[in-house]
Amino acid sequence: MELWFTEEWLPGLKLSVRVKSIVFSKKTRFQELAIYDTEQLGRILTLDNVIQTAEKDEYIYHESLVHVPLFAHPRPENVLIIGGGDGGSLRETVKHPEVKEAVLVDIDGDVIEASKAYLPGWNKGFSDHRARVIVGDGLAFVREAQNQYDVVIVDSTDPVGSGEGLFTDEFYTSIARVLRPGGLLAAQTENPLIMPEIVRGIYRRIAGAFPVAKLYTAPVPTYPGGWWSFTCASLGPDPEVPQRKPEGAWDLRYYSPEVHERAFVLSPGIKRDVTQEGR
Repeated sequence: MELWFTEEWLPGLKLSVRVKSIVFSKKTRFQELAIYDTEQLGRILTLDNVIQTAEKDEYIYHESLVHVPLFAHPRPENVLIIGGGDGGSLRETVKHPEVKEAVLVDIDGDVIEASKAYLPGWNKGFSDHRARVIVGDGLAFVREAQNQYDVVIVDSTDPVGSGEGLFTDEFYTSIARVLRPGGLLAAQTENPLIMPEIVRGIYRRIAGAFPVAKLYTAPVPTYPGGWWSFTCASLGPDPEVPQRKPEGAWDLRYYSPEVHERAFVLSPGIKRDVTQEGR
């Protein structure tokens, strides 16, 4: 008997993948957590029946989300990651030798523990001596934070349920407060092609809290529609311009300075529908 995992992207639009085995499943305090081995996507982690990360393309997502803001900053010593309990963003962050501390705050400790146990491709950053992992609410953390950070990365779930608070005006304003002068924010901001209204709303809220906010994109085939947007906001540097380059053995599969700059080139349709440029 065949076992398939199916995610409904939108009404009338689904993604299905054949499952080889169920690696782990648990109902946590916040959500249904499962990890599967699949034939075409490799190992995947799902929350409430939604793929959060897949072995096939997670490196595109995580390298895009993390390295764009970190390389746009001249010296990112203190980094805060909100969400990202699978460890992928932390793994990429600690590749930067300039980083002295990387704080990860995720509301669901079970996701972190499952990732440590069952996602060896994602979880290498947890053992880094510069990593500090906190189980807690990201919105409350930035609201109460006293420390300041050079870069904040928001590796959140979709803007529903427990992740909804990470897409509010209050949250982005709080992040701007905890950033040092010249600091940057990068956040995943959904698919600009099939959900432009959602992306436009998120982009406007971020732009309202920062003097500079720019949308950039990357292909992520396992996410709804296969194309994903990120927003990088800044209190100083131009997010489009890398201030440093990866040198030595970085083990990068997607990011490069050239990809960094080109990721900010938006089609006329996205400019019109999301950022409202060209109207």
